Amino acid sequence: MDHPLIDHISRVIAKAEKDGAFDDLPGAGKPIADLHAPGDAVLDRLMRESGAKPQAVTLKAEIAESKARLAKLTGEEARREEMRVLADLEMRLSIEMEAMRRYG
Repeated sequence: MDHPLIDHISRVIAKAEKDGAFDDLPGAGKPIADLHAPGDAVLDRLMRESGAKPQAVTLKAEIAESKARLAKLTGEEARREEMRVLADLEMRLSIEMEAMRRYG
């Protein structure tokens, strides 16, 4: 069943096309972004706009920071503690990557 206003909508769009309202739009002739996974498009946009990052990205950054801290440490106990932190982060990343591989 068509929308009750389909004829009016079609006329408005046709008039806008005739008047050139759709000429020179930004991105004209380029693929539509996020079309590869339309179900995820809204979530992707919300994450991008809010600055949210996937857990794997955050964990990789934390691992890099931990490695940098470890390289600067000299005390045996401090190094051992940082290695525990690093091992935990790497395990969490491994779990996250496996979950992404299995479930998307």
